[in-house]
Amino acid sequence: MFKSVSGGGMVAQQLIRIRDPKRGDMGTILDIEYRSFKDPYPLSLLNRLHEMHPDGFLVAELQGRVVGYVIGVVRWGLTGHILAIAVDPPYRRQGVGTALVTSILDRLRTKGAKQVRLEVRKSNLAARQFYLKLDFAEREEIPYYYEDGETAVVMSMNFDKV
Repeated sequence: MFKSVSGGGMVAQQLIRIRDPKRGDMGTILDIEYRSFKDPYPLSLLNRLHEMHPDGFLVAELQGRVVGYVIGVVRWGLTGHILAIAVDPPYRRQGVGTALVTSILDRLRTKGAKQVRLEVRKSNLAARQFYLKLDFAEREEIPYYYEDGETAVVMSMNFDKV
C-alpha cells in the first residue's frame, strides 16, 4: 500500500493498492492505454504480454478502481525492461506512477535483474522528469523508434547504485 496526497489545497489521504491484474481488468487497462498514448498497444498484445509475463504485469487500484498499470520483464540476461506504464489522466500526479514503478522495480530485482531500462518519447518531458526523479538516467537516443518517427530516449537504472 502506498499513501498519496492529492487535491488542490485540501489534503486527502488515499491508499493506492498495487496488485496483479484480475480477469476483468483488461478492458480498463485498454481504456487507460488509449487515453494515454498516440500509438496504444492493442488488446491482443496486452493479453499476450500478460500470458507470457503474468508476474511482470501490475495494476494500481484506488478506491476499488483500476487507475494505472505497468508491464516489466527481465530480458537480455540480467536487464529488466519496463515495456509500458500508464496512469489514467485524472489520477496523474497523485503517486500512482511512483507506486507502480517502485513495485515493478522490486519484482524485477527479485527476478535477478541488475539494471532496468525503458524507452520514452523524446517530446514527453513530463515522463522524462518523472523517471529522473526516480533515479533513472538518460543514456542514449534511438531515432525513428516510434511509429510516427519520433525519437526515443533510453533511460536506465542500475540496482547496485540504488
